[in-house]
Amino acid sequence: MLFSSIFFLFFFLPTVLPAYFFCGPSLRNFLLFVFSLFFYAWGEGFYVFLMIGSVIVNYFFGLLIYRKQEGKSKKNLLFLAVVCNLSPLIYFKYSEFFLSIVNDCLAVLHIGAIEFPQSVHLPLGISFFTFQALSYVIDVYRKDTKPQKNILDLGLYVALFPQLIAGPIVRYHDIVRQIRDRALSINQFAIGVERFVFGLSKKTLLANPLGEVADAVFVLPGDSLTISTAWAGIICYTLQIYFDFSGYSDMAIGLGKMFGFDFLENFNYPYFSRSIREFWRRWHISLSTWFKDYLYIPLGGNRCGKARMYLNLLLVFFLCGLWHGASWTFVVWGLLHGLFIIFEHGKFGRWLTLRHPLIRHFYVILFLCNTWVFFRVDSISQAVNYLKVMYTFGPSYKFYPLTALYFDLHFFCVLIAGLILSMPVYSVFFQSIYQLRNRVSATAKLSHYFGSSCRICTLGTLFLFSIMSMAVGSYNPFIYFRF
Repeated sequence: MLFSSIFFLFFFLPTVLPAYFFCGPSLRNFLLFVFSLFFYAWGEGFYVFLMIGSVIVNYFFGLLIYRKQEGKSKKNLLFLAVVCNLSPLIYFKYSEFFLSIVNDCLAVLHIGAIEFPQSVHLPLGISFFTFQALSYVIDVYRKDTKPQKNILDLGLYVALFPQLIAGPIVRYHDIVRQIRDRALSINQFAIGVERFVFGLSKKTLLANPLGEVADAVFVLPGDSLTISTAWAGIICYTLQIYFDFSGYSDMAIGLGKMFGFDFLENFNYPYFSRSIREFWRRWHISLSTWFKDYLYIPLGGNRCGKARMYLNLLLVFFLCGLWHGASWTFVVWGLLHGLFIIFEHGKFGRWLTLRHPLIRHFYVILFLCNTWVFFRVDSISQAVNYLKVMYTFGPSYKFYPLTALYFDLHFFCVLIAGLILSMPVYSVFFQSIYQLRNRVSATAKLSHYFGSSCRICTLGTLFLFSIMSMAVGSYNPFIYFRF
């Protein structure tokens, strides 16, 4: 069930919210858990039992690990818990990929390929709720938190529908107090509605039209792809993936606030970064901090010398790429990010810090546009051919006729809006308005009403246009659903 769907906005959410607010505090967790299961089962059916199984397994592992004294048996229990959590993820997401690698090796030896019995369906959001479950048992092992004795509350943590399908990844120790006791207020609800509408408009008004153009470009045969078309396609995809994923995160954070939860931020204008290291402090923050806290630091981080640190970084980004998808293109994408972060730890990083901020911004955007190619295509050879067209200054600068149909006034308006809004223009603008209002104390009350009215009108307009876009258009994917 998509957040940007008519059913969710006008049937599911209007049913959940009144039921949640009018029932007693003692029933809210149970009600939210039941609706979260329904939300997941709506799209995944039988696979909802996989998530329920994850809740049950991790509930008992949490209790057992906490009771064990420090020692080998406790580590063995943690290892078993990690295996139990990762096994379904590996089977559903990576079994066909690993089998293809085995078959490639067998082909070299002139041995027949192994046939997979049937295509494996990838349950939605399995990467996200698996990482959340892992954070719970690891936090209990580290004694950062106590085990949850109420299995229903643990189930709510794993299955909570606002961030179930595509994050942000919520760590247990960050939200355990909110699960037990959370306050509801009109002000927080209003902030949640505002955040949800902004996320919805990002998705429907920016990501969808940009993604439609990007998809039209990336399906072109190689002999029909020109330099201008290739660059237009990857620029559109670069903006699409940001507005798609950050829009979903905004909607998830907004929904969380409506129900009394405060989720941590997941994006902070990543395209405003001046280095790839800074980019990963701003992009998919919940994932990057998860890998840092649960993999990079336990491996030794930067405490074991430069060589070990570089190896740790490569391993983390190798697994980060693999987490995003079972394909060599994702592995290459992850390793490229890891390699450039290693470069930034050395002489190149010192050279980069001395350059003008615009040069550093350009370096980051250029790097991202090139690496997003590997993220978008289906094979390394396709990525290489696409990059060749981008950098082959041949005679043709024309657009392919069918693709040119997309490049109308609406597209250029969306593109310009996307370029502007990918930078912190909005926040700087409103911060300036607030500062100006505070200086003019005589008209503070009037300006407050005026600012609130403008904000409400803006939200209403964005919501109306988002609904209109959803009503007339069928192109409405969420990129991160497949992860």
